[in-house]
Amino acid sequence: MPVLLETEFQGEIVWLGATPIDAGLSSTAQESLNFGFHGLTGERHSGETRASCMRVKNLHAEGTEIRNTRQLTILSQEELQRIAAEMGTEQLDPSYLGANVVLRGIPDFTFVPPASRLQGPDGLTVTVDIENRPCIFPGKEIEKDHAGLGPKFKPAAKNRRGVTAWVERPGRLRIGDQLRLLIPDQRAWAP
Repeated sequence: MPVLLETEFQGEIVWLGATPIDAGLSSTAQESLNFGFHGLTGERHSGETRASCMRVKNLHAEGTEIRNTRQLTILSQEELQRIAAEMGTEQLDPSYLGANVVLRGIPDFTFVPPASRLQGPDGLTVTVDIENRPCIFPGKEIEKDHAGLGPKFKPAAKNRRGVTAWVERPGRLRIGDQLRLLIPDQRAWAP
């Protein structure tokens, strides 16, 4: 576990959502969420482990049981606004992206260092895994309701898609809660 440095940044939760199992990618807005070590009960990405996918095929055969580090999708409101502007629309509903948490107030959020922590008022702590790279699936969700916008999502979301994360300490989050950002005390890798 890294030594963590508290930053001056806090993110205010402006949107919460859950994506039911077998309900596609879109999430449903919530006023609060209860998180366990498995993530969110009944949620598409819940579980302490998951089957490996094509993103880690250079490490594991597809379907191999591995630690689930993508229990949550966390996005930045500011980055969502930039995605929407580049797509040529006024706003982008985070439910199309399968979002769990949307924060306001942490700059360059998609690139907070891996192993950073976001901690809520009751001690809930999530560990940032890595940038959630854009793919075509949110575009397909957007296209269902907004013909012509879906294909614009992936290029507009590059470097703005937020992060995946997993629950380090269970707890509850509500709209309006502040999450403080702690980052690893480690210089950037420079071989």
